[in-house]
Amino acid sequence: MKTFEFKSEKQAFYIAEAYKTLRTNITFCGDDVKVIAVTSCMPNDGKSELSWNVALNMAEAGKKVLLLDADLRKSVHVRRLGIKEDIMFGLSHFLSGQADINDVFYQSSFPNLYTIFAGSVPPNPAELLGNKRFEALLKVMRNSFDYIIIDTPPLGSVIDSAIVSSFCDGAILVISQGRISYKFAREVKAQLEKSNCRILGVILNKVDIREKGGYYKSYGYGKKYGYGYGKKYGYGYGYGYGYEYGSSSNQTKKSEKE
Repeated sequence: MKTFEFKSEKQAFYIAEAYKTLRTNITFCGDDVKVIAVTSCMPNDGKSELSWNVALNMAEAGKKVLLLDADLRKSVHVRRLGIKEDIMFGLSHFLSGQADINDVFYQSSFPNLYTIFAGSVPPNPAELLGNKRFEALLKVMRNSFDYIIIDTPPLGSVIDSAIVSSFCDGAILVISQGRISYKFAREVKAQLEKSNCRILGVILNKVDIREKGGYYKSYGYGKKYGYGYGKKYGYGYGYGYGYEYGSSSNQTKKSEKE
């Protein structure tokens, strides 16, 4: 089995506590919830970082965890984790029959945490994720891991997440504060429900804690957002829901009243 080292950054207290709370909430969903898809409404909502940290926190609690990177269109994990090892094969290679499971399976330097990276960008990501090879992979992995956390593309951009969720026990939707309207979030939620996957909850990400003050502000943290990241990246595919850029908090409140 291949191994990889990753850079571990120390998190601020309130960020670490947020992830611990999320980990606890997931465990209380029941022992029948093992395979969990993580998606978002739009790119840059922080769902990839959240997926990784949820998997890491689960492993820290003694669970055997697999992070499966199913964002075949625009994966960021190798770059964000600062991995120096040569990742030759990933999920796209396995699903297309170019590699077997031993070629794409990696053990991290942290105990109990394993990963299958996305691999090369294929021309047909939705079709690959919907084939029997992906379903068979999850069935095998269920017997080997306590949790499988699957990072998927934004459902507000492409349909991949709904396809993946149809094979999962639950899904988590990530939304950034003040970026989209209530109507758009509701449309994405409705699309996720069509996959017949249980929605475990919605995570409000990138909350500006300077607006609220309160308990955590007394610790003197200067970081603007609760957690997440700010680098923009795009998805060059034209299907899925249209973006509603520039939606302000006032727009969101107005939509909620409608």
